[in-house]
Amino acid sequence: MGDNAFLNWFERRGGTYAKDLIGLQDFPDTGRGAVALKDIDEDETLFEIPRDLVLSTRTSELPGLLEKEDWESLGSGWASLIVCMMWEEAKGPEGKWGDYFASMPTAFTTLMFWSDEELAQLKGSTILKKIGKSEVEADYLEKALPLITRRPDLFPPAVIAEQYSLERYHINGSRILSRSFHVENWTGKDENQESDEGSEGPDEMDVDDSKASDDEDEEREDTADVGMTPFADMLNARHGCNNARLFYEEQMLKMISTKRILRGEQIWNTYGDPPNADLIRRYGYVDFVPTEDGGLGNPSDVVEICADIAVKLVDAGELEQRVDFFLEEGGDDVFVIEAGDDTLPEDLIVFLRLLLLSPSEWRKAREKESLPKPKPDVESLKLAGRVLEERMKEYPTTIEDDEALLQQDIPRNLRNAVIVRLGEKKILRKAVRVVDASLEELAHKGGKDKKRKRGNKKEDGAGKKLRR
Repeated sequence: MGDNAFLNWFERRGGTYAKDLIGLQDFPDTGRGAVALKDIDEDETLFEIPRDLVLSTRTSELPGLLEKEDWESLGSGWASLIVCMMWEEAKGPEGKWGDYFASMPTAFTTLMFWSDEELAQLKGSTILKKIGKSEVEADYLEKALPLITRRPDLFPPAVIAEQYSLERYHINGSRILSRSFHVENWTGKDENQESDEGSEGPDEMDVDDSKASDDEDEEREDTADVGMTPFADMLNARHGCNNARLFYEEQMLKMISTKRILRGEQIWNTYGDPPNADLIRRYGYVDFVPTEDGGLGNPSDVVEICADIAVKLVDAGELEQRVDFFLEEGGDDVFVIEAGDDTLPEDLIVFLRLLLLSPSEWRKAREKESLPKPKPDVESLKLAGRVLEERMKEYPTTIEDDEALLQQDIPRNLRNAVIVRLGEKKILRKAVRVVDASLEELAHKGGKDKKRKRGNKKEDGAGKKLRR
């Protein structure tokens, strides 16, 4: 479907956009996006979206046509929204969102659609554990498909293979993951509410009632607050490039420029700055921009280290109990090192020191319900170095291997995988250097302390002789 058809549909359904300011075009790295047709000043309204044009479980007619038990059988995850989207799309051009669906992608470069061979290129990155393909397929087979097959009046059996297949389920799930927004019901508390930092769609597809989000401490998101938002989902995101933001009012959502945008520049709507591993999982692309060290990468990259790596390197009693104690005291079993970190994470140091406690020290810590302080010492730093080395070994290639690969003409998915794993390995290399520098500093400080103590002994001796 061409842009004109989408834009005509958007206007017919009550949407408006600044035709002289904004257009749509393809960009090399990020695909379809919005472009400034002329210089745009700050605080310009780029487009307005009627709330009832946002496709969600609130605006779809399907929930009202289902029995309560049928609707509830889909659970509180994303199965309900996906089924609504499949049902609305099956209506074709005559449906309310027919032309909108025609403008959406049906092919993705996200990890959900990578082959096993392509995914193998990400070996070592913990992002492989977050794809959730098997969980999504279980939701389709155990929740969505049973409902679809027992309501032939709503889901004609003749079109199930085409309109309600597992493939269509994956496609619409990926649309949610990459293009949805968080749009709460209007409360009327503020005259003009700015969308919050979490206004972009769900960070992951909750496919099971019991499945927690990436951050289990955060409140679970109401599926009804997540919706497909025409036009707004055309805007791409990139690290440090945000120049427009979505605001919402009682009847309309408004995309407004937050800074001056020059003619020909892409219009970006960025919420947060995700690491490349999350970008490739959600959107199918990566950021490869200049970094502070003079190289290229994503300044928001992180690397995760599982606690199990450290546990396997330590020979101490009651290791399992120590890990449980750490978790009970609010610790996590995954440690995150960010690209900009110049020190090791405090929680990692605390955990390593806990593992290294002597039996008597461990008993005291448990009795006092007190974890060690996050002050690195020689032993914890040495263990940290070994942990980092073991973590680096989980990648089958070296930094030099990856840098050489990026100089070659390689397939897009392979290139993106190399960029993801290279960014993570560079963080590990930097962390190793931090450990080495810290050990050297402690050794230097220890040498000075010993020299000072020897000097103090001589002074004490001289004093005693004088007193005699």
